[in-house]
Amino acid sequence: MAMEKRIFDSEEDLAVSLAKYIADLSAHFAKNRGLFTVVLSGGCLIECLRKLVEPPYVDSIDWSIWHIFWLDERVVPKTHVDSNYKLAYDGFLSKVPIPPDNVYAIDDTLSAEGAAEEYEARLKQLVSSKVIDISSKSGFPKFDLNLLGMGPDGHVASLFPAHPLLEENEKWVTFIKDSPKPPPERITLTFPVINSSDYIALVVPGAAQADAVGVALGGGSGQNGEALLPVQRVAAEGVLTWFLDKEAASKL
Repeated sequence: MAMEKRIFDSEEDLAVSLAKYIADLSAHFAKNRGLFTVVLSGGCLIECLRKLVEPPYVDSIDWSIWHIFWLDERVVPKTHVDSNYKLAYDGFLSKVPIPPDNVYAIDDTLSAEGAAEEYEARLKQLVSSKVIDISSKSGFPKFDLNLLGMGPDGHVASLFPAHPLLEENEKWVTFIKDSPKPPPERITLTFPVINSSDYIALVVPGAAQADAVGVALGGGSGQNGEALLPVQRVAAEGVLTWFLDKEAASKL
């Protein structure tokens, strides 16, 4: 895995650079694949995408090739304030012309377990139809770009420190009913899927994440000497790029 670290003076500078990074990858996959599969997370990630919905990118990107997936979702209706779908729709998807059929939301009418099973089945259908590639290395689905955030405890997706789901290595999509962060029931991609991605951007602004960034990029252990933070398990098949502002990088 190739890994790079980009540190910016401000969150605004981070957002500007992130937009160019994504636009360049979109152009790359438009030329080489004719499709661009993008995984979105929740939290502050969507706010950091705001430059994509402004000129020049909103007018120059070929949005028709984009296919949108979710890293994780909360078991709430799509209209609920906790919904990652609502967050992405309000802040990003409603402002760009991605074809609605290319947006693959997690089913909010099912139980946590049922929604996880349905989403995995849908991903397998999209592998069969060649929308999603399969990694020749791992055998798991290979998304073109996975846009990750990170919590102050070092969690990514809905994969939390010291939780048994960190060790899931067979399922593509799974569920959690005891999330330490509300709401307790969630659906999440697993680490084998996350790490099969061609490109991963870890987008981490703000002082609240500084301790976890210091541990993750300093190679240390978590609080009280516990095992690796979840974010330290992230390893793209292609390139992993950290996008940090100075506040997030203050403990490096």
